[in-house]
Amino acid sequence: MIAETVCSAVSAAGLGIAVVTAYRKRFLAAARLVAYSLVPLGLVMTGAVEWVAETAFSPTAWAGFGVLGVAWLLFMTTRAVERRTGGTRKERRAAKAAARREAVAPAASAPSLGQAETRPATRSATKPKSRAAESGDDFSDIEAILKKHGI
Repeated sequence: MIAETVCSAVSAAGLGIAVVTAYRKRFLAAARLVAYSLVPLGLVMTGAVEWVAETAFSPTAWAGFGVLGVAWLLFMTTRAVERRTGGTRKERRAAKAAARREAVAPAASAPSLGQAETRPATRSATKPKSRAAESGDDFSDIEAILKKHGI
Protein backbone atom coordinates (compact mmCIF):
# COMPACT_ATOMS: atom_id res chain seq x y z
CA MET A 1 0.00 0.00 0.00
CA ILE A 2 2.80 2.41 0.82
CA ALA A 3 4.64 1.57 -2.39
CA GLU A 4 1.61 2.57 -4.44
CA THR A 5 1.35 5.84 -2.53
CA VAL A 6 5.02 6.64 -3.09
CA CYS A 7 4.77 5.87 -6.80
CA SER A 8 1.69 8.09 -7.15
CA ALA A 9 3.46 10.92 -5.35
CA VAL A 10 6.53 10.60 -7.59
CA SER A 11 4.29 10.70 -10.66
CA ALA A 12 2.44 13.77 -9.41
CA ALA A 13 5.71 15.56 -8.66
CA GLY A 14 7.09 14.67 -12.10
CA LEU A 15 3.98 15.96 -13.81
CA GLY A 16 4.22 19.19 -11.84
CA ILE A 17 7.84 19.68 -12.91
CA ALA A 18 6.81 18.92 -16.51
CA VAL A 19 4.16 21.67 -16.38
CA VAL A 20 6.75 24.20 -15.15
CA THR A 21 9.18 23.07 -17.88
CA ALA A 22 6.50 23.46 -20.55
CA TYR A 23 5.67 26.94 -19.21
CA ARG A 24 9.33 27.84 -19.88
CA LYS A 25 8.83 26.85 -23.54
CA ARG A 26 10.97 23.71 -23.30
CA PHE A 27 8.39 21.37 -24.75
CA LEU A 28 10.71 18.51 -25.70
CA ALA A 29 12.11 18.31 -22.17
CA ALA A 30 8.59 18.61 -20.75
CA ALA A 31 7.35 15.72 -22.89
CA ARG A 32 10.29 13.61 -21.72
CA LEU A 33 9.50 14.45 -18.08
CA VAL A 34 5.87 13.46 -18.60
CA ALA A 35 6.99 10.12 -20.01
CA TYR A 36 9.28 9.46 -17.05
CA SER A 37 6.68 10.49 -14.51
CA LEU A 38 3.99 8.25 -16.01
CA VAL A 39 6.15 5.09 -15.63
CA PRO A 40 5.62 4.67 -11.84
CA LEU A 41 1.89 5.29 -12.25
CA GLY A 42 1.70 2.66 -14.98
CA LEU A 43 3.59 0.16 -12.82
CA VAL A 44 1.12 0.70 -9.97
CA MET A 45 -1.87 0.31 -12.27
CA THR A 46 -0.59 -2.97 -13.78
CA GLY A 47 0.17 -4.50 -10.38
CA ALA A 48 3.89 -4.80 -11.02
CA VAL A 49 4.69 -2.83 -7.85
CA GLU A 50 2.62 -5.20 -5.73
CA TRP A 51 4.33 -8.22 -7.31
CA VAL A 52 7.79 -6.74 -6.67
CA ALA A 53 6.88 -5.95 -3.06
CA GLU A 54 5.68 -9.53 -2.51
CA THR A 55 8.76 -10.96 -4.21
CA ALA A 56 11.22 -8.79 -2.29
CA PHE A 57 10.13 -10.21 1.08
CA SER A 58 9.62 -13.84 0.01
CA PRO A 59 12.46 -16.29 0.83
CA THR A 60 11.08 -18.78 -1.69
CA ALA A 61 11.33 -16.20 -4.47
CA TRP A 62 14.94 -15.40 -3.53
CA ALA A 63 15.79 -19.11 -3.50
CA GLY A 64 14.27 -19.33 -6.97
CA PHE A 65 16.43 -16.44 -8.15
CA GLY A 66 19.45 -18.22 -6.66
CA VAL A 67 18.62 -21.43 -8.54
CA LEU A 68 18.22 -19.45 -11.77
CA GLY A 69 21.58 -17.80 -11.14
CA VAL A 70 23.31 -21.16 -10.60
CA ALA A 71 21.70 -22.54 -13.77
CA TRP A 72 22.86 -19.52 -15.76
CA LEU A 73 26.38 -19.82 -14.31
CA LEU A 74 26.58 -23.52 -15.22
CA PHE A 75 25.31 -22.83 -18.71
CA MET A 76 27.85 -20.11 -19.35
CA THR A 77 30.70 -22.18 -17.88
CA THR A 78 29.91 -25.19 -20.06
CA ARG A 79 29.71 -22.97 -23.14
CA ALA A 80 33.11 -21.46 -22.36
CA VAL A 81 34.67 -24.89 -21.83
CA GLU A 82 33.09 -26.20 -25.03
CA ARG A 83 34.50 -23.31 -27.04
CA ARG A 84 37.94 -23.76 -25.52
CA THR A 85 38.12 -27.55 -26.11
CA GLY A 86 36.94 -27.41 -29.69
CA GLY A 87 33.27 -28.24 -29.70
CA THR A 88 31.33 -31.43 -29.39
CA ARG A 89 32.68 -34.95 -29.04
CA LYS A 90 32.16 -35.65 -32.74
CA GLU A 91 34.11 -32.51 -33.70
CA ARG A 92 36.99 -33.44 -31.37
CA ARG A 93 37.18 -36.95 -32.90
CA ALA A 94 37.26 -35.51 -36.41
CA ALA A 95 40.03 -33.10 -35.42
CA LYS A 96 42.02 -35.92 -33.82
CA ALA A 97 41.71 -38.04 -36.97
CA ALA A 98 42.80 -35.11 -39.13
CA ALA A 99 45.80 -34.54 -36.87
CA ARG A 100 46.84 -38.17 -37.27
CA ARG A 101 46.68 -37.90 -41.07
CA GLU A 102 48.81 -34.75 -41.05
CA ALA A 103 51.24 -35.95 -38.36
CA VAL A 104 53.81 -37.26 -40.85
CA ALA A 105 55.03 -34.79 -43.44
CA PRO A 106 55.27 -36.19 -47.00
CA ALA A 107 58.99 -35.36 -47.25
CA ALA A 108 59.76 -37.06 -43.95
CA SER A 109 59.39 -40.54 -45.44
CA ALA A 110 62.36 -40.04 -47.79
CA PRO A 111 65.70 -41.15 -46.31
CA SER A 112 67.95 -38.22 -45.54
CA LEU A 113 71.24 -40.01 -46.23
CA GLY A 114 70.34 -40.87 -49.82
CA GLN A 115 69.95 -37.22 -50.79
CA ALA A 116 73.39 -36.20 -49.51
CA GLU A 117 75.14 -38.16 -52.27
CA THR A 118 73.29 -36.35 -55.04
CA ARG A 119 74.25 -32.90 -53.81
CA PRO A 120 77.25 -31.07 -55.28
CA ALA A 121 80.46 -31.52 -53.34
CA THR A 122 81.21 -27.83 -52.97
CA ARG A 123 78.81 -25.54 -51.27
CA SER A 124 80.69 -22.38 -52.22
CA ALA A 125 79.06 -22.41 -55.65
CA THR A 126 75.68 -21.62 -54.18
CA LYS A 127 75.09 -18.23 -52.67
CA PRO A 128 74.54 -18.45 -48.90
CA LYS A 129 71.16 -17.22 -47.71
CA SER A 130 71.05 -14.09 -45.67
CA ARG A 131 69.57 -13.95 -42.19
CA ALA A 132 66.59 -11.90 -43.44
CA ALA A 133 65.71 -14.48 -46.10
CA GLU A 134 65.71 -17.27 -43.54
CA SER A 135 63.48 -15.31 -41.18
CA GLY A 136 61.11 -14.62 -44.09
CA ASP A 137 60.83 -18.37 -44.66
CA ASP A 138 60.13 -18.86 -40.97
CA PHE A 139 57.34 -16.31 -41.09
CA SER A 140 55.77 -18.03 -44.10
CA ASP A 141 55.71 -21.27 -42.11
CA ILE A 142 54.11 -19.49 -39.19
CA GLU A 143 51.55 -17.86 -41.47
CA ALA A 144 50.70 -21.25 -42.97
CA ILE A 145 50.18 -22.73 -39.50
CA LEU A 146 47.97 -19.81 -38.46
CA LYS A 147 45.91 -20.06 -41.64
CA LYS A 148 45.53 -23.79 -41.09
CA HIS A 149 44.04 -23.17 -37.65
CA GLY A 150 41.85 -20.32 -38.90
CA ILE A 151 43.64 -17.56 -37.03
